[in-house]
Amino acid sequence: MSYRAGYCGLIGLPNAGKSSLMNWLVREKLSIVTAKPQTTRRRMLGLWSTDDAQVVFVDAPGLIRSETGLNAFLQKEAEDVIASSDALLFVLNVDQKEKENIENVIALAAKTDKPKAFIVQKIDLMALDHRRTMIKGLIREKFPEARIFEVSVEKGRDSDPPEAIRDWALGQMPAAKAPLYDPEFSTPHTLRELAVEFVREKCFENLEQEVPFGIAVRIMKFEETGDMDRITAEILVARESHKAIVIGKGAAKIKEIGTQARKAMEKAFDRKIFLDLHVSVQEGWEKNPRLMKEFGYVVE
Repeated sequence: MSYRAGYCGLIGLPNAGKSSLMNWLVREKLSIVTAKPQTTRRRMLGLWSTDDAQVVFVDAPGLIRSETGLNAFLQKEAEDVIASSDALLFVLNVDQKEKENIENVIALAAKTDKPKAFIVQKIDLMALDHRRTMIKGLIREKFPEARIFEVSVEKGRDSDPPEAIRDWALGQMPAAKAPLYDPEFSTPHTLRELAVEFVREKCFENLEQEVPFGIAVRIMKFEETGDMDRITAEILVARESHKAIVIGKGAAKIKEIGTQARKAMEKAFDRKIFLDLHVSVQEGWEKNPRLMKEFGYVVE
């Protein structure tokens, strides 16, 4: 039997649980997970490899509609993941309040003839079992024979196991001469790229209202010294008024963000980390093409 390898995109609305799903599927913390929507900004790749196949799970930003700035980048990322994937998993969360939004995702699935399956996510929310039933019914109306997985990445509710989803995805991959990425790793992303995501995650978790959505992070220095990585990162805010919020009284907020990010990195990288965070202002960076490109948010 020939080797198989390819990409499986995770597609859904903001806060559908795609990032936690990918982490669950590859058994590693790769995508950042917060309670706020639109946390994922770039596609993140997670690898699952066997002796005769490799699937690259792609965590896409949540589906939104926009023609300018950062939101336009997020929309283009999601659309490109759909176009470039070999198979697709459409993720529908039971706590999505608008039925129309669920219907729109299912309608999007109908527009592609690529191999596809559906994941009804967050079934641990037992009070919303009526929505679980409703979502499965809507899927069956369009796709009577569709494979539907029912998932909770949290304990406390029976769920289709990750093995079932991985096996489905592996079975959809095209023939290939070799793995797309080194099968010894769980992601092709560099430690620098992952460090940016960990800092962003802790900003989202510790900052309120609109502040975290106007933040970008870049690594200024990454040095491997013996058994410790020394990382200097800059948190950029879009408004002058947000700088003091990120720093906090007596620098308490930035210290807490730094401590949490450092601990998350040490757990993920299995190394000691020295993390030095700075905060600066780049007014309107999310609408500046040059800065968008510098931070990796490029709309072409």
